[in-house]
Amino acid sequence: MALKRKVYVRVFMGEHQYVAECLDLPVVTLGATLDDVARNVQEAVGLHLDGEDLAELGFQLNPGIVISF
Repeated sequence: MALKRKVYVRVFMGEHQYVAECLDLPVVTLGATLDDVARNVQEAVGLHLDGEDLAELGFQLNPGIVISF
C-alpha cells in the first residue's frame, strides 16, 4: 500500500464562519476568515497526528496539507 503524502481538506462557508473538514482524518475546525481557518486546520491536523504512527494511519512522514476552497 502506498502511503499518502498529503492530507486533503475542503473549506466551505458555514452559517457564520468558514468550516474546514479533512477528507482523510476525523478533523473539523472553524475560522472567521480564510487565513484563520487555514491556520486552524494546520494546527488541528498537527495535534491530531502528534504522537501517532503515521504509517499506521496511511501517511508518509510530515505529510503536506492541501486546502480546497
